[in-house]
Amino acid sequence: MKLSQRALEIQASPIRKLMPHAVAAKKRGIKIYHLNIGQPDIPTPQPMLDAYHSFSDKVLAYGPSQGLDIYRQGLVEYYAKCGIQLAENEIIVTTAGSEAITFAMMVVCGVGDEILVPEPFYTNYNGFATMAGITLKPVTTFAETGFQLPSDAEIEARVTPRTKAIMVCNPGNPTGTVYSREDIFRIAAIAKKHGLYVISDEVYREFLYEGLSHTSIMHVPDFEENAILVDSVSKRYSACGARIGCIASKNKPLMEAALKFAQARLCPPTVDQLAANACVPLADEFFVPLIAEYQARRDLVYDALMQIPGVVCVKPQGAFYILVKLPVADCEDFVTWLLNEFSIDGETVMGAPAEGFYATPGLGRNEMRLAYVLNKDDLAKAMHIFAKGFEAYKKLSS
Repeated sequence: MKLSQRALEIQASPIRKLMPHAVAAKKRGIKIYHLNIGQPDIPTPQPMLDAYHSFSDKVLAYGPSQGLDIYRQGLVEYYAKCGIQLAENEIIVTTAGSEAITFAMMVVCGVGDEILVPEPFYTNYNGFATMAGITLKPVTTFAETGFQLPSDAEIEARVTPRTKAIMVCNPGNPTGTVYSREDIFRIAAIAKKHGLYVISDEVYREFLYEGLSHTSIMHVPDFEENAILVDSVSKRYSACGARIGCIASKNKPLMEAALKFAQARLCPPTVDQLAANACVPLADEFFVPLIAEYQARRDLVYDALMQIPGVVCVKPQGAFYILVKLPVADCEDFVTWLLNEFSIDGETVMGAPAEGFYATPGLGRNEMRLAYVLNKDDLAKAMHIFAKGFEAYKKLSS
């Protein structure tokens, strides 16, 4: 029996593809520090957990396809605090940010159409695009410049008659790069010039360091018809298992079309929406110490990397990832070796090889994403193992 072309083409996750090696290591009694996946160890807010415990409906029934009214009202309140003015009917709740991204892609593109995206990018964009029959056209950025956007001319050179949108993630996964207000406004200007949408993935909005402020695509004036915001509670509230996101736009026909996709999957999870809504009132007393903790973790990982000869890495300004270029030929081989061959006192570390975060063949093979999602004591141990392992690996491969 023959599989579909999309089944053959869809990419294995570089974040998860090496898990069989990790499972085998654990069976041998090895402890692994997981820096390969963005799963925070910060406790989920108590109001969210309380909402789960207090749910007492006798029937867990279907909800509205667009999401519960109470939660969409909560999202209007949340976005207003971010300087984003949205009405309830301009928001559709989705089953995680993944569904929001998929809806956005399918609403603006037909089969064979293209979306420009700065690479490296969140690897699952590849999977979503493959499922929808869409081509991602990469705009390459580089470790040496902190993965900042290239010139307008370089971006516009990638536009073709099949291009329908530009997609950005700000702050960025996997790079931790933060796009400035100027960057977002010039992306919007390019999109308007060429009649394109901008799909803006703003999952890491709160995760900004050194006092930086976030610029949303929804902050751009006179851009209502082009702007699409996609979001998720997974990282914001350390609730990756809640699977609640949203898509938002002031473009009425676009949202009417997105609602039809939402109706096709019936409704997003009810209890998880109520739990997410319980987090809407969270204010600075939650986020200020959270951001300070992540900044300290970033500094620890970055400082450790800077002690390794030949490393190329600009200190990231947001999210909780570092994408580092290493003086090796193949980071996947290095990570596999760490899991299979190397440990210190029965412990090793796992990162995510970066090749899968690129659309351009061959790029990213000598790069790795590290997620600083563990407490500082564990991060310090992990980076010590990483540095010693790298030293040993280089000697073997030289």
